[in-house]
Amino acid sequence: MTDYVPPRVWTWDQPSGGQFASINRPLAGPTHDQALPVGIHPLQLYSLATPNGQKVSILLEELLAAGHADAEYDAWPIRIGEGDQFSSGFVDVNPNSKIPALVDRSGTEPVRVFESGAILVYLAEKFGAFLPTSGPKRAETLSWLFWQMGSAPFLGGGFGHFFAYAPVKIEYAINRYAMEAKRQLDVLNRRLADNEYITGPDYSIADIAIWPWYGGVALGRTYEGAAEFLATSEYEHLMRWARQIDARPAVRRGRIVNKLSGDPSEQLHERHDASDFELRTQDKLEAAD
Repeated sequence: MTDYVPPRVWTWDQPSGGQFASINRPLAGPTHDQALPVGIHPLQLYSLATPNGQKVSILLEELLAAGHADAEYDAWPIRIGEGDQFSSGFVDVNPNSKIPALVDRSGTEPVRVFESGAILVYLAEKFGAFLPTSGPKRAETLSWLFWQMGSAPFLGGGFGHFFAYAPVKIEYAINRYAMEAKRQLDVLNRRLADNEYITGPDYSIADIAIWPWYGGVALGRTYEGAAEFLATSEYEHLMRWARQIDARPAVRRGRIVNKLSGDPSEQLHERHDASDFELRTQDKLEAAD
């Protein structure tokens, strides 16, 4: 427990502590002038291989695998630990300074799209894939997409923060969010007991949105020790689904786009061409130096 008593009016007097203390601030807007790079493809993705960032690169790789050649894209890393998200160029694309952000330059005027769920819907509608166009199936897909958007902050900003990143371990906070994380895992497990994919027999943007967060935790990739702590192996239907999605070639490619840490063979800092997965992962680049 703590003796902390909140003041009547909060002020930003000192860093908040924890892994992201250096970039957390109670202000919006840019901190420095810097334009974003622009590649040769119509779609420009500015991202990082966090669960939210992986959603978009996975969908783009799935679209390309499905034959949508116009889904070719350049993916540029946004190093959030260094404050890239506060550059003037990035803030112009996303005033909320969060990854991922997309610029579609295929038309006469560039179109900016921010928030990962909005980007998934935008791309699915643009290419007519992974989202039913009408009726109950569309409603079901959008319902699960927005379930993820509303639920994941409890898994990431709640459980993940206090379990993995907070400067001190607070039993109340960890217990509170572990309980909610396990409830959410149970929601998915029960749904997947009777369905191959989240919305039924068809793979959709609902799976693409949910998998990086909940599949990542289930497979032990997101927060060290979390899979054991939350006993994710007990959710057999969720685990089946998580492994099934993980085996998709487009998912294997998409999840390493803009990845800057971990196994060098699973780091593709920038993506500009399909051949980059074979030629420009970090292990290949380091071996060539």
